[in-house]
Amino acid sequence: MCGPTVSGESHLGHARPYITFDVIYRYLMHLGYKVRYVRNITDAGHFEEEGREAEDKISKKAILEKLEPMELVQKYTNLFHWAMEQFNTISPTIEPTATGHIVEQIGMIQKIIEAGYGYEVNGSVYFDVKKYAASHDYGKLSGRVIDDLLETTRELEGQEEKRDRADFALWKNAAPEHIMRWQSPWGEGFPGWHIECSAMATKYLGAQFDIHGGGMDLLFPHHESEIAQSTICNHTAPVRYWIHNNMITINGRKMGKSYNNVIKLTELFSGDHPLLEKGVHPMTVRFFILQTHYRSTLDFSNDALVAAEKGLKRLWDAFDNLKKIQGESYPADAANDAALTEKVQKLLAELPEYMNDDFGTARVLANLFELVPVINGAKDKNFPVGSLPQALWSEMAATFQTWLVDILGFRSVTEADHAKLQGVMQLLIDIRKEAKGRKDFALSDKIRNQLTALGISLKDEKGGEMSWTIE
Repeated sequence: MCGPTVSGESHLGHARPYITFDVIYRYLMHLGYKVRYVRNITDAGHFEEEGREAEDKISKKAILEKLEPMELVQKYTNLFHWAMEQFNTISPTIEPTATGHIVEQIGMIQKIIEAGYGYEVNGSVYFDVKKYAASHDYGKLSGRVIDDLLETTRELEGQEEKRDRADFALWKNAAPEHIMRWQSPWGEGFPGWHIECSAMATKYLGAQFDIHGGGMDLLFPHHESEIAQSTICNHTAPVRYWIHNNMITINGRKMGKSYNNVIKLTELFSGDHPLLEKGVHPMTVRFFILQTHYRSTLDFSNDALVAAEKGLKRLWDAFDNLKKIQGESYPADAANDAALTEKVQKLLAELPEYMNDDFGTARVLANLFELVPVINGAKDKNFPVGSLPQALWSEMAATFQTWLVDILGFRSVTEADHAKLQGVMQLLIDIRKEAKGRKDFALSDKIRNQLTALGISLKDEKGGEMSWTIE
């Protein structure tokens, strides 16, 4: 799975791929597979082949923020991990970084040159796309052909170095002012974006692996380039199945800086963005994303969020009601409703069928919603609990737990709010420590006393540490 480029804060567009592939990860494990989930961190390179300049994004942003590049990387990696925790995603089994695998990238580039598909010019190395296309099915993944690429490639700075405009960089020579640089057989420089993923995938998943995922925006040139360079190095197509999620639009428009509609995840949760009416709960965002098939476009709006919030609450309330029904005594003289029993059994049986059909989370949720009136009807005494066999009620409860929690990855809002409370408390503790450090005992006492009034006991421990409990 292509991970984030940590040159800035993650935004709404990042939520869809990582939530989508979290569900795929969960489902494969549910089926009994042993899954090695590799999601890389791009912390070097990622200059734009079709952009304005061959500039290392990390290096450029570090200068703007007056930070060391790896200080910047750590800052945004931490923020990314925090956001993924809010979405209740499971951490990957391996999370390699581009800077941690420079040796492997140089090794792959050397193999590509030895095979005759890479060439060096002025300390930079390029992949010969036209030569590759002459003997390989280049463009199969994206549906592009080489002639189209030549027609759409813009005149960019440094293009004169290439043998052909369609060629892409494997390694870039670093200008004197460039901060992030590594020694290579071609001089000091930094890796191209595409080679990073190929090197890390090969190291941890082998020459060929089962699934490679990412957003549809990575289809070309990134994944097409990965296929080309990995095929030359490893003498086989690298991936059996490519999975690409579609994009999120905002009020019908593509998300982009020019539209001023890029919503950072911190803004999404807090509501601190002009396009948002209020903060959005992470579980609402997760539900909003999973209620549409991952290959379909998804339009983000305040109305859609309100509908998602209501939908998730209705589903979770039914889950809670189901647990209460489970605790009730089952009538000895129950007369089962055959038609209702058959309907419920069918709805339950279809869940794995829909998920096995290209991870159809939308249809899974639709079936769970069809069970809601049955659950609420029994809870509200509109029809007897005995209308369904006792074993079927147990099966329904287990099914909701398995699909809603274990596979789709939802958690109750109460649990998530507790996590938020922990974050708020840590912030108050840090402020109180700072106040005590500068001998501002009035502020320190005010924080402790007001927390006490709210029923939260703050206790000073040895070594200046503090702990808290809810009374």
